[in-house]
Amino acid sequence: MSLRTGRTARAGQYAALVCYLVFLAFPFLWLLSTAFKPARELGSLHPTWIPENPTLDNFRQAFDEQPLLRAAANSLTAALCAALIAVVIATPMAYVMARHRGRLSTAATGWVVVSQAFPFVLVIIPLFLVLKYLHLINSLWGLILVYVVWSLPFALWMLAGYVRAVPPELEEAAAVDGAGKARILVSVTAPLLAPGIVATALFAFITAWNEFFFALVLLKTPEKQTLPVVLTHFLGAEGVADLGPLAAAAFLATLPSLVLFAVIQKRITGGLTAGAVKH
Repeated sequence: MSLRTGRTARAGQYAALVCYLVFLAFPFLWLLSTAFKPARELGSLHPTWIPENPTLDNFRQAFDEQPLLRAAANSLTAALCAALIAVVIATPMAYVMARHRGRLSTAATGWVVVSQAFPFVLVIIPLFLVLKYLHLINSLWGLILVYVVWSLPFALWMLAGYVRAVPPELEEAAAVDGAGKARILVSVTAPLLAPGIVATALFAFITAWNEFFFALVLLKTPEKQTLPVVLTHFLGAEGVADLGPLAAAAFLATLPSLVLFAVIQKRITGGLTAGAVKH
């Protein structure tokens, strides 16, 4: 009886997992189907899952109507720089937060938690004024600075958990051998944090790659706009969307995230698991 119950429970778990995967995959699959449908099928009253006459016209039209390559280059530059700078700054700060308990560390942790509750609209006006004073409005470097500041609390929170998972005995052994704090961090702790650093950098990259609101407010000229902002140009003056080219451009915009996850999924899993282990 218990064996049958166990099999039934496992079958239920697998069924729930399949339903969840279908739920997650549905928007992407529908987007992919829409991107390859001709205009006649897009206007049909009876939509189909699989395009009857698949075409690449939507992709050609998307590239003809909007500067997608330039916008993708801007997004890639902003996301890569923001992720790299955030990780470089967050790693030593997370080490201090995890290894040295005190009022400063407690205050920093409180700041990390509270900062995540701030809505974008609350900070956009003072942020705009600060960047205007620094002459960084309509500048990719100004946008990168915003992304670094916005992703830094989350990066600190993640990396602090990974640092706590590293046995302090390893650092003590290196200190006995005469290594200083900087040498210990670079030669001992950082290599062990590699999965966590990769996972943190990836999340910072994805956040910057998909961000829309700051890019819309801070970037004015078309030459500086990022991909999420350019995607809105497929909407007409009255909010009517050009579905075919919009779906094609949106599908291309999702590819970098999917490729990154596919390439470094093992490191992501290792990093998330390491952050959850307490020694």
